[in-house]
Amino acid sequence: MPHDPLLTRLTSALGELPGVAAIVLGGSRARGSGHATSDYDIGLYFKAAIPLDTARLLAAVKEIADDPAAATVTKIGEWGPWIVGGAWLSVDGQKVDLLYRDAEAVEAVMETCRTGIVSIDYQPGHPHGFCSAIWMGEVAHCRPLHDPQALIARLKSIALPYPRPLREALIRRFQWEILFGIENAELAIARGEQTHIAGCAYRSLACVAQVVFALNERYLINEKGALLEAARLPLTIPRLAEQATEIWRLIGGGAFAPACDVLRQIDRQLKALTQSGKKQP
Repeated sequence: MPHDPLLTRLTSALGELPGVAAIVLGGSRARGSGHATSDYDIGLYFKAAIPLDTARLLAAVKEIADDPAAATVTKIGEWGPWIVGGAWLSVDGQKVDLLYRDAEAVEAVMETCRTGIVSIDYQPGHPHGFCSAIWMGEVAHCRPLHDPQALIARLKSIALPYPRPLREALIRRFQWEILFGIENAELAIARGEQTHIAGCAYRSLACVAQVVFALNERYLINEKGALLEAARLPLTIPRLAEQATEIWRLIGGGAFAPACDVLRQIDRQLKALTQSGKKQP
């Protein structure tokens, strides 16, 4: 990645603050798929024994924010156990999102994921829920900007290479729900409950993305764009993106039964792909 003056400025402003054990770049910019207007997703890792000093963080943020008077930061835990907390900022005309991460909590979850145990919890901003393996993906893809204690390097050694038990756990956790969602959508057809049908279809498609990512041993970090990315992976379903578009066209037009038929076709294709994937070494 070429030199980025904004990353240098952020690291300089935040790296020496009390409680900041490591700083990473995440999101599309870390994965190399970002563009000029992509957000800067900045992870601030801390240790429970020396938590982030959010008062000092706020003072530092006001020094660099385009609108210091509007700049705010949350307390630790204010955004829930998975997102934890952070800030939404504009710096040098760019959108910058700060996210807190408790390094010990992340490591504990990663060790659990590595053994094939995953969870998924309700989380605003994640319509499919927050899957615990997201933390694995964040670490695997992030770019360390400030890691004086090699904290991120240690975590990366857990996330990479992709653990086989995690692959099997994600397939087991999400594949059954695809048909379950379809059947629930079909039950609502007689009542014409478009919103419920659309919700069931979304969950089924989100589970399809989870399974395709797992088959390819790729981390799914966010639902946004996940199905389109799944359609481009080496092991995938023919015309997955086009079939998904057709489902939404049909639901939007009130053709609920044909939409469920397309979903059932995707489910059959994915089951065949999963069986084929089990034969991969």
